[in-house]
Amino acid sequence: MHSDGRIPIQNNTYGRRFERHYTARYYFHRVQESLTTRISKLVCAIFLTLLLIVAIITFILWLSLRPHRPRFHVHDFSIPGLSQPSGFGNAQVIFNVTTRNPNQNVGFYYDAMLVALYYQDQNIGGATLLFPFTQGPKNTTVLYGVLINGATLTVNNQRWMQFQADLGKGAAVFRFDVTSTIRFKISTWYSRRHKMHANCEVKVGPDGSILASYREKRCPEYFS
Repeated sequence: MHSDGRIPIQNNTYGRRFERHYTARYYFHRVQESLTTRISKLVCAIFLTLLLIVAIITFILWLSLRPHRPRFHVHDFSIPGLSQPSGFGNAQVIFNVTTRNPNQNVGFYYDAMLVALYYQDQNIGGATLLFPFTQGPKNTTVLYGVLINGATLTVNNQRWMQFQADLGKGAAVFRFDVTSTIRFKISTWYSRRHKMHANCEVKVGPDGSILASYREKRCPEYFS
């Protein structure tokens, strides 16, 4: 401090402000980088939008063309004369099963369709129902047939007695299987062959007719 009371002012080099002077090239590069970034973001946004549109269209086509399995239902099944002790000599099985194509745009092409009847896991009869045929969308095909003892049905006196023993307990249980080789048809395109199985469990009462709870029942289907 001076004798007259004044405070000396010191130069502080660290408190000075330094200003940068940028060249035109620097600003040109900054603008170029900004444009490149914006263009990159725009290209990415367009690509992602197109990808989303393609995914949505693919999903819609998949939903509309996704093949559903055929649906099998048992409408009728009976063994006339099952309550008669000597009925095995002219035993027969009458069945009525339908197969439904539930698809809107997909058809089915079946090879020969086979049916087999099982009792206590033993095959007691079978036959070829239909030769190769095409089933269009939203179409129902009736599988009707008769298995006759000695031709397409194998029933002897012992087995007939087993049927009657089960009837004495309330009902006799049979398994009616439908098998075929199927291909899916979309326009003129056919898929590879798939082995199809439909397992229909049926119960018949003392008169040999299917019980009401099993009529119109859908059969489980699977492919192998």
